[in-house]
Amino acid sequence: MKYIDYIQLNPFQKLGYNLKNFFVNLPKNAGKFFKAIGNFFKRFFVGIGKGFAGFFSRFIKGDWATKLSYIIMGFGNIVRGQVVKGLLFLATEVLFILYMIGFGWDKIYNLGFFNNGTIGFNEEGYGINPVTGRPGRIEGDDSMKLLLYGVMTLVIIAIFIVIYVANTKSAYKAQQTKAAGEKLPGFLDELKEFFDSKFHVTLLAFPTLTISIFTILPLLFMILIAFTNYDHSHIGKLFSWVGFETFGKVFTNTGAASMGKTFVELVKWTLIWAVLATVLNYILGMVVALMINKKGIKLKALWRTLFVVTVAVPQFVSLLLMSQMLDVNGGAINVLLHNVLHWTPGYIDFLGGDPWVARVTVIVVNIWVGIPYTILITSGILMNIPADLYESATIDGAGPVKSFFKITLPYMLFVTTPYLITSFVGNINNFNVIYLLTSNLQNSNDLYQAGYTDLLVTWLFKLTMNSQDYNFAAAIGILVFIVCATVSLITFNLTKSAKNEEEFS
Repeated sequence: MKYIDYIQLNPFQKLGYNLKNFFVNLPKNAGKFFKAIGNFFKRFFVGIGKGFAGFFSRFIKGDWATKLSYIIMGFGNIVRGQVVKGLLFLATEVLFILYMIGFGWDKIYNLGFFNNGTIGFNEEGYGINPVTGRPGRIEGDDSMKLLLYGVMTLVIIAIFIVIYVANTKSAYKAQQTKAAGEKLPGFLDELKEFFDSKFHVTLLAFPTLTISIFTILPLLFMILIAFTNYDHSHIGKLFSWVGFETFGKVFTNTGAASMGKTFVELVKWTLIWAVLATVLNYILGMVVALMINKKGIKLKALWRTLFVVTVAVPQFVSLLLMSQMLDVNGGAINVLLHNVLHWTPGYIDFLGGDPWVARVTVIVVNIWVGIPYTILITSGILMNIPADLYESATIDGAGPVKSFFKITLPYMLFVTTPYLITSFVGNINNFNVIYLLTSNLQNSNDLYQAGYTDLLVTWLFKLTMNSQDYNFAAAIGILVFIVCATVSLITFNLTKSAKNEEEFS
């Protein structure tokens, strides 16, 4: 379809045309996405290959001091006068060897590689205590701690390998500098670079360290839990590696309240919730912002202030209040509808009755708490839309509705597409609204450890805290991440915000 034909379509025809193109091009775009992932891994492994090639090349071309640095870290630097730098490399090697002898190797040994996949060796129980020689309780290995210490040791090994390779590069560079007759920089000279040309490294060092310790390490630990059988039946016992068996059970649909049935049901509801919560908050928030910004509206500052105040109130306070107001046992809304207005024959169970009534209720409550955020975000953007666009549209006979779909909405989508994507992902993981409204409700008998209003993220929480199915919770967390990352990357790369960053048309 030509552009001149496209702009003559009404909004619904455009929507249909765009949806058709989206699904028609979906296989091609998905292919591009996975091709990009393949290229990334290709570059990654090629880079590793080049690193190995450079590692051996430096050894072959290096002199005796450089070669000896492959055994005694820092030797090449010490021989050539970079004593402090060489001693730091040597101290790293010594500390690593002492750590592995005194602690690390034992933790690697207990990871299950030498025990048929079982993490640890000694099961807790009763028998002859090896220390006292008397019958009694025998303390067993803690698989959870052993896995954590094992992961930490593997990370330390990876860090040491990076430093070890840096040591070989430094020794070979010192050799080349010496051979060229140039003066080698001293330790203080190299240290000064971290406050000059390498100042970005200094600034990012502490954040990178904290992220690695408090984010990457726990994430790596959680990912590994998904490949074990650590559930409620293994609390206080040894657990083992099971590969992808946990993921298979997530999709297994056997029984009335099976994991597979629950997963499929909650995936459908999570996607419905994420789309409606994102679109309704976005459109309705934009409409309210347009009403406030409309010429002739008085007390604009007051209306904006009121919405800012609603944002300032902690969301969990608002949600807990709404939970009490919607309560079936004398909640304020039920009292108003039944006792005061006499609109209902009895009290309505908004959150614990019919599943779809509960789902509609949480969507409406989310609109109530979410619209103020959209208003604040869109107000500034709306005020920056050139007024001459609206004036030209008015001269051409366009009414408010047509101006909205032709000017306002395209402009807003162009600017706020990244915000929409983050809102969609945030709503997939919107724990607060669902949990705080429905935490007092019992789980459905038809679902495994979940209710019909639960999202995948609240189900994950229940699997962890209520039934101690840690492996299933970890597997679901990985699946949620894969879905969110795939949808976000594909959607963003299809938008004009990514394809044409410089201008809006």
